[in-house]
Amino acid sequence: MKKKEITKQYLQKIKLINKFNKFYFDKNKSLVSDKVYDDLKKEIITLESSYIFLKSNKSPSQIVGHRPSKNFKKVLHKIPMLSLSNAFSEEDLINFEKKIINFLSKKNDFKIFYSAEPKIDGISASLTYKKGKFVRGLSRGDGKEGEEITDNLYTISDIPKKITSKDFPQEIDIRGEVFIQNSDFEHLKDKFANPRNAASGSLRQKNSEDTKKIPLKFIAYTFGFESGLKAVNQFDFLKKLDEWGFKINPLNKLISGVKNLITNYIEIEKKRANLDFDIDGIVYKVNDFALQKRLGNVANAPRWAVAHKFSSNKAVSQIKDIEIQIGRTGALTPVAKIKPINIGGVQVSNATLHNEDEIIRKDIRIGDTVTVERAGDVIPHVISVDVLKRKNTSKKFIFPKKCPCGYETIKEFNKITKKFDAVRRCPDRGFECNRIAKEKLKHFVSKEAFNIDGFGKKIVEKFCELSLIKLPQDIFKLDYDRIEKLDGWGKLSADNLRYSIDEKKKISLERFIYSLGIRHIGLENAKLLARNFGSFQNFKTLSKKNNYSDLLNVDGIGETQLVSIKNFFSKNINIKILNELDKVLNIQDAKVVNAEGLLRDKSFLVTGKLKNISRAEVKSLIEENSGITVSSVSKKLNYLITGEKPTKKKIESAKALKIKIIDQDEFLRMLNKTS
Repeated sequence: MKKKEITKQYLQKIKLINKFNKFYFDKNKSLVSDKVYDDLKKEIITLESSYIFLKSNKSPSQIVGHRPSKNFKKVLHKIPMLSLSNAFSEEDLINFEKKIINFLSKKNDFKIFYSAEPKIDGISASLTYKKGKFVRGLSRGDGKEGEEITDNLYTISDIPKKITSKDFPQEIDIRGEVFIQNSDFEHLKDKFANPRNAASGSLRQKNSEDTKKIPLKFIAYTFGFESGLKAVNQFDFLKKLDEWGFKINPLNKLISGVKNLITNYIEIEKKRANLDFDIDGIVYKVNDFALQKRLGNVANAPRWAVAHKFSSNKAVSQIKDIEIQIGRTGALTPVAKIKPINIGGVQVSNATLHNEDEIIRKDIRIGDTVTVERAGDVIPHVISVDVLKRKNTSKKFIFPKKCPCGYETIKEFNKITKKFDAVRRCPDRGFECNRIAKEKLKHFVSKEAFNIDGFGKKIVEKFCELSLIKLPQDIFKLDYDRIEKLDGWGKLSADNLRYSIDEKKKISLERFIYSLGIRHIGLENAKLLARNFGSFQNFKTLSKKNNYSDLLNVDGIGETQLVSIKNFFSKNINIKILNELDKVLNIQDAKVVNAEGLLRDKSFLVTGKLKNISRAEVKSLIEENSGITVSSVSKKLNYLITGEKPTKKKIESAKALKIKIIDQDEFLRMLNKTS
């Protein structure tokens, strides 16, 4: 049978099974018996394993069921459901603890207790209780808003519907994980790829009666919004959860010291295979709630918690090809296209090769038999080559010296390491390079930026191919008549997209700055810039005023960021983009945190070591009270806060400029606090 005919048959089967899925999951109606459905599914998977050129993101090997998001109302979480940073080694944990100690300005022998909680591989959910009654359940969603799945969660017997304990808070969001035990999954494995997918598919069904048939479990581990909670630490809170009738993880422990965390980690990893539920690591939380509050969050993750992932899964495959991908900053990343393999329940067909130096060091070639590793959520990567299985006709891979856009690539010189970077880049041409432009557009619509519903990476790819979009402003001037005629679209889909885009024309300044994808400007730096400029017009006219050096006074913005910002504004195409976006968007001025704070209109700089409080915490206190922090002594500085062993030059400069010099006690008195 010819390749064309095989592909045609395969796509017809894909289309048919997705039709069955749509009716079953979205319309709660079975068009065929389970046997017919299962046979069709097996035929598709057999074809994929027999012919490596067959691939579809709608294949049952890639997805489970049909996404019924239209069936659920989206609701904002009162307190965002943050993600966790990951740790993979003892060194990572040492650094995690060191950062905590530094932030709290404690001595190295300061003892921190952690609540060590095995991380169940399930679906996060948030349950709202008012006066002891379960009133609403949300999925995690994007962390800021989730889908309301109350009726489906109500079917889970592990979730208490009414709590009468006198010490239960007036209102609280109890958070935990919905999962399926491995023993129960044995009866479902013909319908779902793995226990996690089974839990996800069940929770997002339209009819809660269908969800009720699935043996879902719930384990509680934290809270979001609360009013009236009396627990003072995480471990006591877990005990309270147990008393209130929630299931908690039986393997939870209270531990102090990195060495003890590692010992516990090894013990649990040994038990892992014998547990009746999947776990993919252990979450460590600083036990004391008061310390958690002081530590706060960084971007979308708390400073006081980390997920220690279990050792990676590995598998052997063969490299079919090596492709060069271009990132939004111009970095050329080599990606190995490998024969599909299953690693830890996930089908893997791509593995990163990192950079040119890595390919040379490991002598990686097309056709090589390689070991691929997938550690936690880290992108799969090639860790070694089996040279003994290499063919005599094998040739070294020559890394391209030109970007596909035609420009010569470069390796930047790092002034700190005094070496050339390992990463080869297309010169920072931004939207002038069509490959970089495509990645920048993906970043522009990403969750942390414009977060446009129904406008993901694949839509960006498609619209770029069809020349519907080339620059960010094109997104807000789409040809919807043309879109509705595209395969898989139609008038309703095009109207939904128009609505989603129009809804996001109003955006905060910090998210807008982040959306531009300026190199070295992440979400945190975007926030700093937004606060500094205040308005979009101030930001847009930066190039005209030519006062880039003033940005060095913004604490957190250094020379590296300054060069990137200057480079961005030096390109006419970027100025044009800003002007065009100004015509179609409503970019909100930066919000002033506590505009009437005790330190409003005052600027501060710290020199020397303070007692029992870190610079990071001082910075937070200043910002919470409407003040600003700067990084150098200048006429703009109002107060120089001095600690032990201050920098003499800063003291002298402050005196020369008649800037008020205060100590830690004076600063705390300004906030009505005592040291």
